Amino acid sequence: MSPVKLILLVYAAVNLAVFAVYGADKLKAKSHKWRISEAALMWCGVLGIVGALSGMAVFRHKIRKPKFFVGLPLILAAETAIAAVVYLYRLK
Repeated sequence: MSPVKLILLVYAAVNLAVFAVYGADKLKAKSHKWRISEAALMWCGVLGIVGALSGMAVFRHKIRKPKFFVGLPLILAAETAIAAVVYLYRLK
């Protein structure tokens, strides 16, 4: 397997796991059980931003919290900018 395919596979797996974490926290919120901390959810967003944003949208979870509806898109913008810089640097 090429390194690029491996990186994409790992990225997809991490985002799927983050999506599941957001779903689990929403389920726990509905059943009044122990919750995953907001800090942990934000760090999950750093690791898997696509999964976090998808989890917010699909499960309608944390959509009213500014930390999430502002913070996660900012994380996406930062990660996109970093990826662009890395990609452009590789072209030189």
